[in-house]
Amino acid sequence: MKNLIAELLVKLAQKEEESKELVAQVEALEIVVTALLRQMAQTDQQALIRSIEGALEDARPDSQVPVQDSEMLQQYVKKLLRHPRS
Repeated sequence: MKNLIAELLVKLAQKEEESKELVAQVEALEIVVTALLRQMAQTDQQALIRSIEGALEDARPDSQVPVQDSEMLQQYVKKLLRHPRS
């Protein structure tokens, strides 16, 4: 029983580490995208945003992807593009 608990704790620690890595990757990408958007002229920035949002609309997920997941992705992309980090 102790071995089982120890194995579960090790797996939990590994998952937590993976989660931290994913958070760091997402934050790094947010910083990069924000910096790139700030370097663009306003008209180019708006054209890029419209292009990305259009691509998201065209790439509707198939029935295997839950609607909630698709909506969450769209919300995060919109937040990133329209309201980048300060």
